[in-house]
Amino acid sequence: MSEIKVNKISPRAACGTVQLGDSGDTFTIPAGATINNQGTATNFGATGSASWNTTVKTSDFTAVAGEGYFVNTTGGAVTVNLPAGSAGNVVAIKDYAGTFDTHAVTLNPNGSDKIGGDGTTDATLSTEGIAVTLVFVDSTQGWLVTDSGLQSEAPTAAFIVATGGTISTCGNFKTHVFTGPGTFCVSATGNPAGSDKVDYMVVAGGGGGGQGGSPAYMGGAGGAGGFRISNSVGCVPAPTMSPLANPTGLPVTATGYPVTVGAGGADAPSANNKGANGSNSVFTGSTTITSAGGGGGAAGGGTPEAGTAGGSGGGSTQGQPAGAGNTPPVSPPQGNIGGVGAPGNTNSGAGGGGAGAVGGASVSPNVGGTGGAGTFVADNFFSGGAAPLGTPGPVSSTRYFAGGGSGSSDGPQLAPIPITPTAGGLPGGAGGGGNGGTGGNPGGNPATNGTANTGGGGGGGSGCGSGSGGDGGDGGSGIVVIRYKFQ
Repeated sequence: MSEIKVNKISPRAACGTVQLGDSGDTFTIPAGATINNQGTATNFGATGSASWNTTVKTSDFTAVAGEGYFVNTTGGAVTVNLPAGSAGNVVAIKDYAGTFDTHAVTLNPNGSDKIGGDGTTDATLSTEGIAVTLVFVDSTQGWLVTDSGLQSEAPTAAFIVATGGTISTCGNFKTHVFTGPGTFCVSATGNPAGSDKVDYMVVAGGGGGGQGGSPAYMGGAGGAGGFRISNSVGCVPAPTMSPLANPTGLPVTATGYPVTVGAGGADAPSANNKGANGSNSVFTGSTTITSAGGGGGAAGGGTPEAGTAGGSGGGSTQGQPAGAGNTPPVSPPQGNIGGVGAPGNTNSGAGGGGAGAVGGASVSPNVGGTGGAGTFVADNFFSGGAAPLGTPGPVSSTRYFAGGGSGSSDGPQLAPIPITPTAGGLPGGAGGGGNGGTGGNPGGNPATNGTANTGGGGGGGSGCGSGSGGDGGDGGSGIVVIRYKFQ
């Protein structure tokens, strides 16, 4: 291979043209070599693009055709003098520090040239993060913007940052658990590339069980507190996520969101009275999520009585209507109807409804209705903080919430069912439902309360053969859980 070494190639005539090779020839520029263009490049297929100069500009300067510049106006406004206009010349400018909205860049069109056909008026770049490319076209329009964009059009991932409640983490997710009133405080909202929504679980307080009466009148059980949950962030899969899950989470902004955790409803204050409804739990997010307190159980007494409506309804006595569930109505439903007491039978009370099932009807002659089962939540919804919450579910790695209380029974009819003197009668529904009381002569077993922070309904109170009515169980308090991706 022949090699020629020269310092300059000039045309034979002044202002002539130098031709390199013939059509079809190939010229190779080896790796590491640099071509430095100090003039105008034509027919290279790159008109309108700039070669970016990575030396950041912080003060006034005159641009060179064919170059792009990163301009930092943190220290103050900067003026860019555009080069003399020649068709095909290109200049590009980019906001280096995101400060053009505070200190703008002024584009000076070089006296006799125009920007966008507007005389010789300066142009201003004052949008944060902007980048523009200008090409000189002709004397009529001068410099025209051919490309424009913002840094926000190519966002990097940002994540929610928040405080409040008891916080735990698991993998990329963080959970805030509220077992009492508080505030979920968001200090950074994130973005869709990272996270900008939260999931929630809001469980209201369970209803109290109805009082028993003498002789041997059995009370209905309290319904579970309303249960509402979403599953959009991280999408906890079946079979460990409740079928009641709403697929839509809540967007958040940088503010404080109040959290209310509902108390359980009290048992009736005296014999032959209904249990009280539980209190609502509320997460006041971008959309307010309210779960309704569980309905109180009907009293055991000479007068037949209906259960009370609520998140899940309370159980009735003696053939009266059960308390309605999902009251007020939401979708997916927050709970179920209570059970119906056996018609004409005073010796059994119906069970309260649960988030996952209706309350059980009492069975004549003397067997109370079982509490409706609650619904389950995957352990990892709690980001490793599930151990003290809810009750273990039959499906591995799940916890149950919002179970209905069981109605009371006349003790002698429960001989086949193991009963301990202090634990009440029929076990409550999975998810914290209280056990129903049992009657007997000379006495019976008391009902038990719904489990705290599950929204379980209280068990129905028993009547005693030779004494006053037995207390129903109090409803269990509710809980609010917020979950989101934090990294």
